[in-house]
Amino acid sequence: MKTWTKFALAVALGLAAPGAALADKTKVTIYTALENDQLKPFKAAIETAVPDAEVVWVRDSTGVITARFLAEKDNPRADMVVGLAASSLLMFKKAGLLETYRPAGADKLKDVFRDAKDPYAWTGMDAYLGAVCFNTAEAGEIAPPKSWKDLLKPEFKGKIVMPHPASSGTGYLMVAGWLQSMGEAEGWKFMDGLHENIAAYLHSGSAPCVQAARGEQLVGLALDMRGAAEKTKGAPIEVILPTEGVGWEMEASAIVKSSKNLDAAKKIADWVATEDANRLFAKTYAIVAYPGADNPPANYPAGAEKAMIKNDLGWMADNRERVLAEWSKRYESKAAPKK
Repeated sequence: MKTWTKFALAVALGLAAPGAALADKTKVTIYTALENDQLKPFKAAIETAVPDAEVVWVRDSTGVITARFLAEKDNPRADMVVGLAASSLLMFKKAGLLETYRPAGADKLKDVFRDAKDPYAWTGMDAYLGAVCFNTAEAGEIAPPKSWKDLLKPEFKGKIVMPHPASSGTGYLMVAGWLQSMGEAEGWKFMDGLHENIAAYLHSGSAPCVQAARGEQLVGLALDMRGAAEKTKGAPIEVILPTEGVGWEMEASAIVKSSKNLDAAKKIADWVATEDANRLFAKTYAIVAYPGADNPPANYPAGAEKAMIKNDLGWMADNRERVLAEWSKRYESKAAPKK
């Protein structure tokens, strides 16, 4: 009888164990602008590396997540931010909303992907660049642009789409890149001319290249990786990095200062800085933080890291509201309707 009782108790405990283990997991709420198809593999990788954590994603575009996080500053609902523009995280840091924490292994990362100003609060993951997707099948006699200023030629009138910088991080990195590399006066002058040739400003960083790939537009200003992906699918496009250099941003991670799940968040932050994590990032982006983990896809434009302008992420953060207000005043008339 005693043997049967022990056996029954062991079975009962065995059946209860999975539920108990699940209940012991710490739910970590993570705000992100990762693409939807990245959420499942990222969640699986994080939960494998940090078994006591359960990832709960809150996902939207860069602009929306940034605005939401700032709106909640007096009552933050996130434990972490993972996969959001570093310029947004610099805004959060300036507002005193991020936890001071330097992940284990951060010193192994490329310099540009580490928070350079004390106290250490964010860690870069991967970089994404602004590029030109040019449909060669639709071009006719129009030559592919070599420089940004080639896009001001009259033959491009009504044939260009680009991301709206208030709703797309890709759009903002392009605008910030032009203002930094050309100087503000020349940058706005360039965008005035570009506006004349713009068909619409779309609310997505990838949609402009998709439209160019389909032949709906001749030129789409969009992400470098989207261009490579569309070309690999067979689209008749050329992916161009203009000669003046390209604006860029990086995805980064940080812990929210008010997090009630600090231990689990720190473990996830440590994972972000690992080689394994960066090899996961490299499935989506060609340039990642961990040296040697880069894995450019087929049809990715050569010389991308050299094409990256000297980019002041702090300037991008500090000037975001001013730049977007001025941009909207000048160009909002061609914004595509929000769906």
